[in-house]
Amino acid sequence: MSLIDRYVLKEWLIAFALTLGVIVGILILQNMYDSLPDLLDTDASFKQILFYYSLALPTYLPAILPIALLVSLLFSLGTLHRNNEIIAMRASGADLMRISRSLWVAGLLLSLLLLYLTSSVIPKAVEQSRTFFDNLEFATDETQLGAREVGLLYNLGFDNRKDGRLWFMNRFSERAWLGLGVNVHTRDASGQELSRISAAEAYFDDTHGHWVFLDGRELLLDHETGDILRALPFKEKKYEDFDEDPSLMLALYKEPKELSINELVRIIDTLPPEENPATHAYLVRFYALLAAPFSCLVVVGIAVPFALAGVRTNPMVGVSKAMGFFAIFYVLMSIASIFGERQIIPAMLAAWIPNLAMLAMSAHLYEKDL
Repeated sequence: MSLIDRYVLKEWLIAFALTLGVIVGILILQNMYDSLPDLLDTDASFKQILFYYSLALPTYLPAILPIALLVSLLFSLGTLHRNNEIIAMRASGADLMRISRSLWVAGLLLSLLLLYLTSSVIPKAVEQSRTFFDNLEFATDETQLGAREVGLLYNLGFDNRKDGRLWFMNRFSERAWLGLGVNVHTRDASGQELSRISAAEAYFDDTHGHWVFLDGRELLLDHETGDILRALPFKEKKYEDFDEDPSLMLALYKEPKELSINELVRIIDTLPPEENPATHAYLVRFYALLAAPFSCLVVVGIAVPFALAGVRTNPMVGVSKAMGFFAIFYVLMSIASIFGERQIIPAMLAAWIPNLAMLAMSAHLYEKDL
């Protein structure tokens, strides 16, 4: 690594550390403004509140690292420009790529770091922080209501086309994992109903991985006419092949952006979008999470040319243009996501179009400078 590389990298690292600290602090304060009253309503202790925010902190990183990178690049390169150090580097024969190559390496390393966090650390943080918060709320409600009445979700449905089972529950307790007023329709490959199970209650035995139905009956149907052939009442009956996970059912009632990448994978594997169009939005979100880390390279490609353009013009013009193009990048991400969810373009293409478009633009800017 040359002297220029080390010097530029050092100046950026100082700005990046300061910027990251400020942005993290602001986001924590904003999150506390939204969630702290709810935590206090659950009578959470000081240690519990700190633990919750320590779980939630990694979930902020995909959003704040690209922004911190952009601000730190503009600040550090702007400082070099005001001190006429960029002019000196140019005078020594260094071109734009020569000056910024250490920043490109830093952007690539940040992208790889974010990709690792997105695939391993952040999914656990998303699920654990949500579960921890829900459990605090459930514990508070349980003092006033019974466990069966806590965390109720009404009209829960789940279409397991792979195994030919269609579920309906009048109510489902997220706390007790207990369904009330449960109906399960089993179907053959053509969609013809073969049997129907109706039970007052049903719960998922997570030790053995199957459902147990209580106080109900099973209707065996004629697959051609749909007429009832037999009615088999029962007090308790185990269906060992009924292995639908309640957490997966509940995940389908959340917005894709609220789910971890692991939960998205489970939904996509269980309910393939080509068989169930309703899950296409989850596929778009999955690819978007994989593409998002590489926005750090987009940031370098946008920030460096405009920040160094200030050598020939007012530096604030370059900064303003960089911020404007970064805003366009996020607008492009939103538009591509909408097109992907509506199946106008493939889900993978929707996730990568913004990155590819902005990297192509940055390549053009570098070519002009060179």
